[in-house]
Amino acid sequence: MMGSGRGGSRRRRDPPNGSPAPESPGRSAPSTLAGIGYDSHRLGEDRKLILGGVEIPHERGLEGHSDADVLTHAVIDALLGAAGLGDIGEHFPDSDERYRDADSLELLGSVLRTVSAAGLRIVNVDCTVVMERPKLGPHRQAIRARLAQALGLEVARVNVKATTGEGIGFVGRGEGVAALAIASLEER
Repeated sequence: MMGSGRGGSRRRRDPPNGSPAPESPGRSAPSTLAGIGYDSHRLGEDRKLILGGVEIPHERGLEGHSDADVLTHAVIDALLGAAGLGDIGEHFPDSDERYRDADSLELLGSVLRTVSAAGLRIVNVDCTVVMERPKLGPHRQAIRARLAQALGLEVARVNVKATTGEGIGFVGRGEGVAALAIASLEER
């Protein structure tokens, strides 16, 4: 019986996931790595609301050790996760005064250098901001453009979505903002 798996045929077999098997022994096909990031911060008085490096006009801003840019923090964690390099707290602990009021885009720049030094490059980033108010729609394109610039990507490779808490939970009560991100990396 040819091809029955009982020694008859010696042809190359593709793995069950549908992707072709590596052509030569010891060499694997280029891999795509994915990481998920999540962050949340409480809304407070006398703070700026910064999302993805863009200041959003609002009567309250996000509390935190740095500038509390919840969206950029989620992107940082997604990148670090995809690269297997820990999380934002390991790289920029809130117990370290060097990071008090830090610009999160500068922290992102540091992470990009670390990811690049690991031989990886960003393929794309997809994000969701979860907040009740203000509406993100009027600022979404500016946030995409700013994040894309900071990440060194075309705007088409950075997606920013928004949703609300539908009146439930800490987001729905207007107590805070959350963000999620996924990043895809590949070997350079």
